[in-house]
Amino acid sequence: MYTVEQIKELIRSGNKKKFYDDKFWRELSKTILKRDNYECQECKREGKLTIKEHNKKLDIHHKKELEQFPELAYCKDNLETVCVHHHNILDNKNQFRNIKHKKKFINEEKW
Repeated sequence: MYTVEQIKELIRSGNKKKFYDDKFWRELSKTILKRDNYECQECKREGKLTIKEHNKKLDIHHKKELEQFPELAYCKDNLETVCVHHHNILDNKNQFRNIKHKKKFINEEKW
């Protein structure tokens, strides 16, 4: 199990994979999967059922991202089971929030 400072250092050094490879994290992940009945919680919110038996890979998602909230890294209330599809959406949503959309170039000439 890593301390908050160790997690911050792993993130700074670009070695976050070490956190996810750690035995404590793997055991905690199994606990979260079991708690969530091996079901994607996002699919469930959409009224769908995505479970391990559907040959879908399931991940454990930090609701409050690890990079911004390393102190919640092991907090069970901050973790949920999601399918890979939703995990990609959830992880990328923050990237798109801060993008300012450029206005389309409009040709000044009027035909």
